[in-house]
Order: sequence, then structure tokens, then C-alpha cells
Amino acid sequence: MTRVESNSSGHAPGPAAARGGPAGAQVEVVLVTGLSGAGRGTAAKVLEDLGWYVTDNLPPELIGRMVELGAAADPPIRRLALVMDVRSRFFTGDLSVVTEQLRERGVKTRVLFLEASDDVLIRRFGFARRRHPLQSESADGTLSAGIAAERIRLSAVKAAADAVIDTTELSIHQLHRKLEEAYGGGASAALQLTVQSFGFKYGVPLDADMVLDVRFLPNPHWIPELREHSGQESVVSEYVLSRPGADDYLRTCHHLLDLVTNGYRQEGKRYMTVAVGCTGGRHRSVAIAEALGESLRTDSDGVVDVVRVVHRDLGRE
Repeated sequence: MTRVESNSSGHAPGPAAARGGPAGAQVEVVLVTGLSGAGRGTAAKVLEDLGWYVTDNLPPELIGRMVELGAAADPPIRRLALVMDVRSRFFTGDLSVVTEQLRERGVKTRVLFLEASDDVLIRRFGFARRRHPLQSESADGTLSAGIAAERIRLSAVKAAADAVIDTTELSIHQLHRKLEEAYGGGASAALQLTVQSFGFKYGVPLDADMVLDVRFLPNPHWIPELREHSGQESVVSEYVLSRPGADDYLRTCHHLLDLVTNGYRQEGKRYMTVAVGCTGGRHRSVAIAEALGESLRTDSDGVVDVVRVVHRDLGRE
């Protein structure tokens, strides 16, 4: 949960600050609320991936101050998502007052309400083995009664929402696509791909989505005049890339990654790490990782937005 100090002056943030200062770029706020178990946490993660700054359960009276602080930050926070639940005292009066005040100050403000059927909510709470936040306050202390109480408490909030999404029949990826359509704001749907070289003798990277093994190529380590150089140097890279099979291997990997990254993007995934390994992570894997990264940068059909090449074990020996 983000902590924000109250405004000691007692004054409301000025319109210029709310709009993001002299630059005049508009600040956007989306208030994410809804039934417990309907997917607020998932929505928060998706919005964060879409470039929104996400904070959880901020008291309504501090929302205006949070917008002001975000606009004054360096760099400024232009897109702020505030996740609220029934325990935040976010009653209809708070909601209408806060949204009206923000809109009067030029802040584009939207309210997203997430809901699901009782059967699905009960199943989700059972699977997560969690108690409903209003369960102990309900008449008989049952999960069903807690859900019913929350529906009543949030009925006016739902009625005032700009968008209501029923997640009963939605998979995580379907919810991701709905939120991307509504709140992507032109954010690229392409992936950010990291190509990471490594040495097998130091272990496979734990965060790798795909592992490529280039140990079938001749090892420059056994050539005295190449041993002290790395795959980032042309004398080594030219040797590695000119070996029989290297060019075919690169083309095959590029084609495979085109298929995989396109599938990842369709599933709503935005990050992928490809690990390229040789024995020590100094010669072959470095040269192939650099070549593969360059190939993907120049020809990825718009699927890959950013390609980073990093060398985990270079210099380790």
C-alpha cells in the first residue's frame, strides 16, 4: 500500500498541479473497485503492465493529494490507478465527491467496477482459502451472506461506474484484453524481449521462458588466439557465426521466436526472456545472443517492441 502524507496546508491541490504543471499534459485517473474476488488484483497487475501507476486502498480524502504529488513527481505520473475495496469506506458520497472534484480540475477520471456471479465468487474464495472481508459482519457469518452484504453496500457505486466488467466467464487473458482495449491508451501491445547469454556451468537462469543451447558449435576457448577475447569482439563473433550450422541455427531460432512471441502477445503477455547458453558464457552464447538480438530488432514484424541483450556470466571467469 502506498503511503501518502496529508496536505499540511489544508488547501486543495491547484488546477495546474492536477493537470500536470506547466506542460499541461492531462492526468488520467481510473478508480478500480468492485466485489471481492471479482478480479481487482488481476486488474491492478494488468493496468501496471499498461503503464499505469497503481496504488491500493488509498483513503478517498487523499486521492486529490495523490494526484497532485504524482503530477509534481520527476518524471510526472500521468496515469494513476487507484484500487479500492469495500473496507476503504468508499461510499457513494465519497465516490461522487472525489470524481466531481477531480473532473473539475481537468483530471480525466473513470470508475471501473468488477463483478461476478455468486457461484463463481464462492468457488474463487474456496480455492484461495480466504475469508470474505464482510463475512464476519454478516448475519450468519457465511460466505454467501458476506457476498450479499457487499453487493448491497456497493450497489450505488456500481450504478455510478463508467464501466462494469462481469468476470464470471472471463479467463485472465480475456480480462487482460478487455482492460487493454479500454485503458491501453495507445500503449504498445508488443512484447519486451530480453536475450540473455549464460554459462551452463553456472546454472540455467531461473527466469528464462526459453533456453537455447549453442554448445554444438566449436568452442573458441580451445583456440589460443581467441581464448582471452569475448563474443562481443568481432574476432570471436566472426569465428562463431561462420561455423557450419550457425547461420541455419540463427534463422531457425528467429522463426521460432516469431511464432512464440506472437502467441505470447495474443495471450496478453508482455515480457519474455530467452536464455542462450554455452559452457562458460563467454564466447559462443555471447556471439549468438548479440546476433539474435540484432536480427529481432531489425525484423520482428512489429510483435517485439523492445529487444535487450544482456550477458549474465561475461567476465565471470
